[in-house]
Amino acid sequence: MVEGSDRDTSSKLKTIVIGAGPVGALAALYAAQRGHQVEVYELRADLRDASTIPLNFTKSINLALSERGTNAIKHSSLSGKDLLARVVEQTVPMGGRMIHGKDAYGSFTEKPQAYDINGRALLAADRGELNKTFLDELEHLPNVQLFFNHKLTGADFKNNKAWFEIFEQNQEKAKTRKDARNREVEISFDFLIGADGAHSAARYHLMKYQRMDYQQEYIDTLWCEFTIPAMTNQSSRFAISPNHLHIWPAKDFMFIAIPSSDGSFTCTLFMPSSHFSSLERETERVPTFFDTHFPGVTSLIEPQALINSFVKNPHLPLISIKCSPYHFQDCAIILGDAAHAMVPFYGQGMNAGLEDVRILFNILDEDASAHEHTNGRSPSRAAALQKYSKIRAPDAHSINQLALENYVEMRASVISPVYKLRKWLEETLSLYLPGLGWRTRYSRVSFGNEPYAQIIQKSKRQTDLLIAGLAGVATTSLVVGSFVARYRFRRSSGGILSEVFGLLRR
Repeated sequence: MVEGSDRDTSSKLKTIVIGAGPVGALAALYAAQRGHQVEVYELRADLRDASTIPLNFTKSINLALSERGTNAIKHSSLSGKDLLARVVEQTVPMGGRMIHGKDAYGSFTEKPQAYDINGRALLAADRGELNKTFLDELEHLPNVQLFFNHKLTGADFKNNKAWFEIFEQNQEKAKTRKDARNREVEISFDFLIGADGAHSAARYHLMKYQRMDYQQEYIDTLWCEFTIPAMTNQSSRFAISPNHLHIWPAKDFMFIAIPSSDGSFTCTLFMPSSHFSSLERETERVPTFFDTHFPGVTSLIEPQALINSFVKNPHLPLISIKCSPYHFQDCAIILGDAAHAMVPFYGQGMNAGLEDVRILFNILDEDASAHEHTNGRSPSRAAALQKYSKIRAPDAHSINQLALENYVEMRASVISPVYKLRKWLEETLSLYLPGLGWRTRYSRVSFGNEPYAQIIQKSKRQTDLLIAGLAGVATTSLVVGSFVARYRFRRSSGGILSEVFGLLRR
């Protein structure tokens, strides 16, 4: 593979993308379609190779592709609709949640909750297949080069240079080399896009140049992956409904299952670290624990398979990251988890990252010169990056907070009568009084493109109106009730009260 070329004096902007995951690959597509000379650098081996080990040593939580993500894919190029069609072919639509539990008689129950009153659905997507589709698309573009096994080790954002350590694909060859150090290359660029995940090297080096506010938080919840296998010799490959996100809520923790196109379900246990530690000491208790808290799961996953998955698969932390600004001058920006890693409970992590790409390039498109190579600094690109940081940070912080709050909804509120009443009220108002613009918060987040910060404001206003309305109904009921009681009391008091009021009138 030919190493990256130096910047030239042509009008082509040289853009390098750090990270070849879904967000980085989509950013490369957007840049390439605008005539940039694009180079993508990825720490891991080719992500399309099944032998490539993910950074967290697991397949990771399946993705729920929503409107924000599909909209970004659709606008990636002139053939974006075709690209989106290929992505959608690989997904399974989920029209809502299926809440699992037990009734008062000890029987297993499944209660569906639609996501949207209008029947819209999320798309369960396999991260690897989505990534493969994007990378295959990039590989056919003449102005794109892909470099795997390249680790970003340094960056000079004042002189627009980056350094990469190259890992040998043949590890045996690497071990026998006399020089123990891997080869390092220096790359020049006009524009660097960092999309290399929560533990971003691009962000680390950017913080040396930009006064960036940064906040990192680990919540007291770990996650572990399990699998419900596909059915064989059955009319359906799916052991449970394929068109739902399945939830076993247990108030302080939960177990979920997301369908895959092959008939299996990728499952995830979310639980406080203390519970994991307890089960780690006595792994033979895992099936009993599941029977107690997640009724029916042991009929879908063999008890020994549950134990094996619990022991073999890592118990991984959940990180929440907020930072701002996201750019430095005209030459660098971070997107996706590198800028705003969030917990997965709203299914918006990847969707927000893909939306980052669309919004960034929409702003860059406002001035064509932002896409041109210059021998010096580009004021138009610097202004565009500054605008992006200013408008995107409040939205990223908002969805970060919403994701944390939605964990409570998924593991506890979904079985609460108050939650169900509010959902019914909001959906009824949305359906029968559309002129009010009333929508549930979930519908606004997952099935629209409104800025996240605006959604929080509108949701708060709706909550205040609901509370005021319910308070008004309660007050009216009390007033009417008091008048009725007074009327009955006066009638039952008979002539005594009549005489008293008669005397008072005199």
